[in-house]
Amino acid sequence: MEKETTTRFVAFSTQKGGVGKSTFTTLVASLLHYRLGYNVVVFDCDFPQHSLVQMRERDLKAVMQDQGLKKMAQRLFTSIGKKAYPVIQCTADSFWEQAENYLSGSDSPADVALVDLPGTVNSSGVLTLLAGVHHIFAPITADRIVLESTLSFTDVLQNVMSRQENARIRTISLFWNQVDGREKSGLYASYETIIRDMGLDLMESFITDSKRFRKEGMALQRGVFRSTLLPAEERLMRDCRLSAFMEEFLKITGL
Repeated sequence: MEKETTTRFVAFSTQKGGVGKSTFTTLVASLLHYRLGYNVVVFDCDFPQHSLVQMRERDLKAVMQDQGLKKMAQRLFTSIGKKAYPVIQCTADSFWEQAENYLSGSDSPADVALVDLPGTVNSSGVLTLLAGVHHIFAPITADRIVLESTLSFTDVLQNVMSRQENARIRTISLFWNQVDGREKSGLYASYETIIRDMGLDLMESFITDSKRFRKEGMALQRGVFRSTLLPAEERLMRDCRLSAFMEEFLKITGL
């Protein structure tokens, strides 16, 4: 994408599936758009499953079928005075063309464009896409295979930053996800030494393990958590330390 915009492009990306990139894309998009006042657009480039496009369809169906959720959504959209953020299906190869077309034709300029990607940089177009985004966040877990894969992936991105003149990456931030318990154990300290020695950036905030990350928490009695139509409930955010993560996310991205 040759034309520079005021839109911040952000990707949650890893080389390993199942560590939370799509979940965090959804959580952050909903919090930014529905609670923090930013205009957000999400591009689902996770071909072929396009899980966020499918999630939006399930969320719409759930809201239409549940009167409690419908009232909650109506109150939300009335109070914020705007519609749900769009979830646009595309591929990594077609992303920049579609992003430019959307941004140039949108009546409401997007403050943030979040991109959900395939789980490997070997997929066609992924590295070119990532070279053009401003901020990359990579969730990691205290698992040797996950960690080695992510560190290798991050090293590739740093090489892209240094070698490609048109690369726009400003930050690459790793963060701990699925931390067992309220605090990190000594195992994390060992891994963090390796990360520091590699010159990589690790966020101070971390996310504790919770079953709600693996569910589209739309049950009213438990509160809404992962949804493309409603923001995560603040109590549930505090419980898993997502509130602290969002504060640091805003600082890193300059929002």
